[in-house]
Amino acid sequence: MTTTDPVLLRDDDNGITTLTLNRGDKFNALSSELMGAIQRQLHDIADDKTVRVVIVKGQGKAFSAGHDLSELMTDPGEQAMRALFKQCSNMMITITKLPQPVIACVQGVAAAAGCQLVAQCDLAVAADHVKFGTSGVNLGLFCSTPMVAVTRNVGRKQAMEMLLTGDMIDADKALQIGLLNNIVPLDELDGAVNDLAHRVAKQSTAAIRLGKQLFYKQIEHGLDAAYDMAADVITCNMQSKDAREGIQAFLNKQPMPPWKDE
Repeated sequence: MTTTDPVLLRDDDNGITTLTLNRGDKFNALSSELMGAIQRQLHDIADDKTVRVVIVKGQGKAFSAGHDLSELMTDPGEQAMRALFKQCSNMMITITKLPQPVIACVQGVAAAAGCQLVAQCDLAVAADHVKFGTSGVNLGLFCSTPMVAVTRNVGRKQAMEMLLTGDMIDADKALQIGLLNNIVPLDELDGAVNDLAHRVAKQSTAAIRLGKQLFYKQIEHGLDAAYDMAADVITCNMQSKDAREGIQAFLNKQPMPPWKDE
């Protein structure tokens, strides 16, 4: 990448948008510029009904090595740090609030905030050689913000081990503990991610948007409240044309109708 190249690339193909972190020479470190570019694209995508699924991937050897440490040290004062980590948190929250599902396509190492980004995505597929870690503690900087996403995907004991030791784990372990959906050889990664994206993209947009929103909302509440929310959402879902046509087709043993964007 040259200094004139954009830090983030976007490609749209038949309802699937791919965002590529394009700081390969910097191991796709999450600079303020890169996080701002991601945030702007997510904002645009949220209102774009032609986009059904988003893929996030990295260019080069790393998916993302985390925050740009050089940038952190440019102004490590409290005000600058609060602003930077707030920017990162807002970007991560936007991924969860995005109506469309987001898939991490992990071709290289994902460390610290890079591991956070993988955990924050709704789905994640990695090459089988990739390593993951919340390695900040090795530098005296506990991975506090990455912890938020990791602990919402990984069991407590496993998360604490990652956070306290800073050790990197391999793809098999990441799959075992729930950080990933699948691992494949590197030369099969793009195909596996595209297959997953298309399997999601073919579903009803209305149902997916309602379901994703409910998933993250109910998981933070108690059982009674979660069921109340779920009952409201499925009732609303039943009022949609997609649901009624889909159920009728099933009852009539007919092919499912093609879903239309609502």
